Amino acid sequence: MNLEEIVKKIQPVGSEWVEKAREHTLQLAIPPRALGRLHEISERICGIQETLQPEVFSKAFLVMAGDHGVASDGVSAFPQEVTGEMVKNFLRGGAGINVLARNVGAEVLVVDMGIIPDVDPGSSEYRNRFHIRKVGRGTANIARGPAMTRAQAEQSILHGFNIASELFSTGVRMLGTGDMGIGNTTPSAALGAVLTGKPINEMVGRGTGIGDSAMDNKCEIVKRAIEINRPNAADGLDALAKVGGFEIGGIAGCVLAAAYHRRPAVIDGFISTAGALVAHSLCPAAVDYVFAGHCSEESGHRKMLAYLGLEPILDLGLRLGEGTGAALAMGVIEGAVRVFNEVLTFEQAGVTSSETASVPNAG
Repeated sequence: MNLEEIVKKIQPVGSEWVEKAREHTLQLAIPPRALGRLHEISERICGIQETLQPEVFSKAFLVMAGDHGVASDGVSAFPQEVTGEMVKNFLRGGAGINVLARNVGAEVLVVDMGIIPDVDPGSSEYRNRFHIRKVGRGTANIARGPAMTRAQAEQSILHGFNIASELFSTGVRMLGTGDMGIGNTTPSAALGAVLTGKPINEMVGRGTGIGDSAMDNKCEIVKRAIEINRPNAADGLDALAKVGGFEIGGIAGCVLAAAYHRRPAVIDGFISTAGALVAHSLCPAAVDYVFAGHCSEESGHRKMLAYLGLEPILDLGLRLGEGTGAALAMGVIEGAVRVFNEVLTFEQAGVTSSETASVPNAG
């Protein structure tokens, strides 16, 4: 399928199953809505999966990796070579996302969407975790011209869609998105400014921890990239091609795949949300299937989430990326679903309506 065919088949989440889930929640042997947002989370899952027996226990992460030409302009505190080295660390299971994914029983797969080096995964064990979908060896420098062609932008989205669809076909019920790419907060900020209409200085953050002078330089680079490339704010594919990144396109494809297959997608931080913005521009209904894992320390992230109408599950001051915030949030989502499935109703618990009046906080 091409991108247009995918988008045409995505339907918004209807209200019927959400309402049924709310009716069930009211019957649980706890005070009404006593677990706050956990109820809303589980009810959204019911709406996505169209069932009153939601299931999210088979979980996986796709960590999309790509390099960026703009890294040569000093927008990151780390050298570009770190991208390839971190990909190797993901495959060895030694990164933050690996640890936190293990904590919630989620598999981690890494996708080379466009890093500069060719990474040898080594053993067959590592090879099974690694997918090569290299659109190019890093994007072009957005401060001097388009990041990629429109055809490459569409290819990156389709790669993300197809690999996520493969995971869903194996039984994965909940997908998390992660990223790796030195310099990728710069194209993400550019996409955020273009697609939300927010000022550049509200969207650009310190990324890996750059100082004041580098921050000023980064703002100027994002401004220049937008002025030179003139991305179309009404066309997510054009914006991705002009000022985006290969891994950002891959994440957009993951979001579209989740919506297409009616599965929840848990996005991570700033870069993953830039991918969600692209997906939203192409298909607004796709965001119905998205959970915002957390709100990162990047200054523009909260504005991105507000534009998409998403409320972060966690707000812990994280700024690592990789999918770490989404992994932590998966534990909350799984807990919400367990409450919905496993807490007894008043009837099952043998508690009559007259007895509930004496339950502490029941009224």
